[in-house]
Amino acid sequence: MRRAWSVRFRRAIRHGACAAGMFLVGLPMPQEHVRLLREKTEARLREIVASARGVMGVVVVDLVSGERFAINEDLVFPQGSAIKIPILMEVYKQAHEGRFRLTDRRRLEKAHVVGGSGILKEFGEGMSELSIYDLCVLMIVLSDNTATNMLIDLVGMENVNRTMASLGLARTRLQRKMIDPAASARGEENLSTPAEAARLMEILYRGEFINREVCDQILAVLKKPKRTAVSAGVPSGVPIASKPGSIPGVSTEWAIVDLRERPYIIVVMETYGMGEDTPATFREISQTVYDYFWRVGRATRYGTYVDPALLKR
Repeated sequence: MRRAWSVRFRRAIRHGACAAGMFLVGLPMPQEHVRLLREKTEARLREIVASARGVMGVVVVDLVSGERFAINEDLVFPQGSAIKIPILMEVYKQAHEGRFRLTDRRRLEKAHVVGGSGILKEFGEGMSELSIYDLCVLMIVLSDNTATNMLIDLVGMENVNRTMASLGLARTRLQRKMIDPAASARGEENLSTPAEAARLMEILYRGEFINREVCDQILAVLKKPKRTAVSAGVPSGVPIASKPGSIPGVSTEWAIVDLRERPYIIVVMETYGMGEDTPATFREISQTVYDYFWRVGRATRYGTYVDPALLKR
């Protein structure tokens, strides 16, 4: 009798263990869902990058968890006007050090004027004075090349590079002024990598450049409205601090997308590009990344979407 009972007991235990195993297999742990979603997103990004006709690099940083998507993150790319972010940072650094005030004014002279993007090239010779702050806004919002060159003269190219090196960004280099084809032909390009550009944007986001107040002032300039390829992949109303850049064969954008549900950094760079394809490719990358962070930021651990204010993380 005792032996029969023991056999039945062992069978019951085995049956229970089997049932429990079936339960666990049938219901994956919640983090498994997120891992699979992340893998699908990364695969899609790699697919988009592989289909581009140029050479692309992408870095995305989750500003909540620190997790990253990275493709060709250490390749060095020419930057076009995205290099204007390090110039902006140097201007605010020197203003903080008391070398000048942002309200100081500079007269626009004929010698300053260059072509390309911007509005100052249309101003009358010697007829206008602008504050240093106004030059910064023109440099970032209208990508004004004349304003940029005036600011490079003000702060010094070597000082921009010294500041970048002090932040550990040794491959982010300002090597020529805007609209200087001869310097470009000599290989004197303005350079960075997706990894370094993303790190720079994270430094600003976390208030680690000089202090929180200075970083917020820089970000306020970068957040001024402008339509870019990255912003085209994000719903209107989402704040974005960014600067795009483009020169023949090259497109770039450095951005912080301040998504309420889940803020993130996105940096996209392309060289050897075919210009007509690039905006759509950047937009598709941006939308893919936005879709991922919107879902992760709004979902419970089982993937149900709720008001982010209700989530306890």
